[in-house]
Amino acid sequence: MRLLILLIVISCFTITLAQAQQPVRGSITGQCLDQTDKALPFSTMLLLKAGDSTLVKGAIADAEGTYLFDNIAIGTYRLAAQQVGYAKSYSAPFVIDADHLTITMPVLKLTEEQKKLAEVTVVAKRPFIEQQVDRMVVNVENSAVAAGNTLLEVLEKAPGVTVDQQNEEIKVRGKGGVIVEIDGKRSYLSTQELMNLLRNTPSDNVEKLEVITNPSAKYDAAGNSGIINIRFKKNKNFGTNGTITLGAGQTLQPNGRGRASTSLNLNHREGKVNMFGTYSFGQYNNFNRNDIYRSIPFNGTVTYFDQHSRRFSSSQNHNFKVGSDWSVTKKTTLGVLFSGFAESWDQPNSQSNTDILDEQLAVTRRFATNGVAANKLTNLNYNLNAKHLFNENGRELSADVDYVTYDGRSRNVLGTQYFTPDRTPTGQPDSVRNIMPSSISILVGKLDYAHPIGKGKMEAGLKTSRVESDNNLTFETKSDVWSADLTRSNRFIYTESISAAYVNYSTQLSKKTQIQTGLRLEHTNSVGNSVTLNDVRERTYTNLFPSLFLTQQLDTNNAVSFNYSRRIDRPNYQTLNPFVFFLDPFTYQQGNPNLRPQFTNSVQVTHTYKQTFITTLAYSRISDAIISEVPRQIPAENKTFVTSENIDHQDNINLTISFPVKVTNWWQMQTNLSGFYNNYKTFYNDQLLTLQQTSWNVYTSQNLTLNKTTSMEISGYYNGAGVYGFYRFRPQGALSVGIQKQLWEKKGRLSLNMNDLFWTNRFIGVAQFQDIDFSVKSFWQSRVIRASFTYRFGNQNVKAARQRNTGADDLKTRMQSGS
Repeated sequence: MRLLILLIVISCFTITLAQAQQPVRGSITGQCLDQTDKALPFSTMLLLKAGDSTLVKGAIADAEGTYLFDNIAIGTYRLAAQQVGYAKSYSAPFVIDADHLTITMPVLKLTEEQKKLAEVTVVAKRPFIEQQVDRMVVNVENSAVAAGNTLLEVLEKAPGVTVDQQNEEIKVRGKGGVIVEIDGKRSYLSTQELMNLLRNTPSDNVEKLEVITNPSAKYDAAGNSGIINIRFKKNKNFGTNGTITLGAGQTLQPNGRGRASTSLNLNHREGKVNMFGTYSFGQYNNFNRNDIYRSIPFNGTVTYFDQHSRRFSSSQNHNFKVGSDWSVTKKTTLGVLFSGFAESWDQPNSQSNTDILDEQLAVTRRFATNGVAANKLTNLNYNLNAKHLFNENGRELSADVDYVTYDGRSRNVLGTQYFTPDRTPTGQPDSVRNIMPSSISILVGKLDYAHPIGKGKMEAGLKTSRVESDNNLTFETKSDVWSADLTRSNRFIYTESISAAYVNYSTQLSKKTQIQTGLRLEHTNSVGNSVTLNDVRERTYTNLFPSLFLTQQLDTNNAVSFNYSRRIDRPNYQTLNPFVFFLDPFTYQQGNPNLRPQFTNSVQVTHTYKQTFITTLAYSRISDAIISEVPRQIPAENKTFVTSENIDHQDNINLTISFPVKVTNWWQMQTNLSGFYNNYKTFYNDQLLTLQQTSWNVYTSQNLTLNKTTSMEISGYYNGAGVYGFYRFRPQGALSVGIQKQLWEKKGRLSLNMNDLFWTNRFIGVAQFQDIDFSVKSFWQSRVIRASFTYRFGNQNVKAARQRNTGADDLKTRMQSGS
């Protein structure tokens, strides 16, 4: 609650100060024409300071080429106009003062000739959050708060994105099933593996995050709540150049531990060849605590479990990428890419102490479980790609072939000692261990074609993929020696083939109306083979996925867009595996080979005012929704376990408002508000169960320019109480602050920040229905202070290398378990 009050005070103070400072303001109007004196609709207009060409404000001309800037402070300015296919045009300097508050500019003409202008530099810093019509962009690069963070910590700062560390889940607008891509590449990691990868990857090489809530038919149909795409920095220059970053941090909670990271980005571009490479390393130490209280009714009595666990872990992560592009001709480019990571995650000591109580809450028995875990995972990606431009009008053909491998090995050892109520050891300790080597191979081919038709463009493509996954779990128990437990060991082999085709067409129906429509077809064949149980499950299904996007420019300031899409989420490979993973003798997790795919129909309406104030209303229904962490109990044995299951459906309604506030020239604020309603309906133990909750999320950031080389950022988020699946969770949030200093003509950057100042980012949830009654409290080392230093070297001035996605982009996230 302290955090909520502080966020409200910050926002109210900012708005009050903005209203109190009401200097004299002016307005600017004018029109853009081409060289034949015809109007140039929807030209991009830039208002610049005349002295140094610093960007003050941007605007879009209407269908008649008319533009308007209002609420402009007194000063000397110039205008720039630009549009694709035309040379940028500049106005003469002009003045807004008390005698000239309304300025009507002479006509600005843009020509198709390529004229080299005198040197004019536009200096503009992107805000940390940009709300665009079809996506939200989090600009990680140059953010004081994000510097030195991990990817997972940056995701926590994205408005509307919830990182549920207790249940190892990432949600957008209250919905799970998020597809996480890195440079357009999806990961097949399990939930734990994906979360560990994000925890252990430094954000210093990240340029931005893109949250796409309603993708078009060109994208794969997976992801019921959309796509989070993490885009790494691309070097933009000819010659040899690069960036190096060093970072160190210290957690401030009890048992606080250090962490360190470093990254190197190199690029060499000369003539027709561009070669590039990146490498990053992270070393992290973490601490996690869980408190679980649950009751189990059986035969008219109730048994209570009071469990407290602590886990210490250390991890290392090596990330790399090397590649080359070769411009064979001006229209044809060939490329190769080799990337991957090597990760180790060790838990040298986990301790869990549990009291078993009777109905009078008297302790009847105690037990303590100590665990050791060691996990390793290696990923290699090989990509060949080609692109050919047939002409200058946008007709092009591109092709990708990908081969991806994952090789992992996990080892867990648990030892449990039982005690009497007075803590006297009793009986022999239980010792169990499991070893699971796993391998996944992915082969993908993709072909995309774009062709202009009239005023629009048609896109079409084909794609095929085959995935093979092999997990071999060996479970062992110990009396005098270790021996295999065949009742709990299991080998699970999963194969899946998906063939897809899509067609997408976009055009401008009128000067103010744009439309894009698409249709995607996907045919899936999957076989899950539990070798040990001699259980084979085969599924074959074909589905159509339509999409529609419609945008209407109402006037100069207002635009409305509508979109609809249908999507699918297939169960991931690890969740289908029926293996059992034990936390202690009475608590475990189990896979579900009976999971079906879930389907989502979504509609979304967005209103944009002056390209900055954006309001979105969305509704989606998810049929056969896949819910992870569904609790189940075996009362006769006092055992509780969680699994993934399909429920009947989930309804989600979401309202998001995004707006910037410029308090002064040196103080800017960005605020995002999101409210959402979730309604889950299913049958649990053959009884109708409905869970529903209205929740909300607020994110605000204050960006302060202290001087030409120093800036400060204060950001905070607050997630209201909500419901996810079978759990209700309490509010949580965090407040962070950062400061950064540019050095040596901006070649160097020194950053210092602190996350979660008041240690409020923790999870508290309950599940209460039928025979289920338990609560969970979890906290981790989220309060961290960090310092990082970045240095850029080499040529920093010229052309960017080609950016592209590969054919395996849509597949790799399904290693992530859950929906």
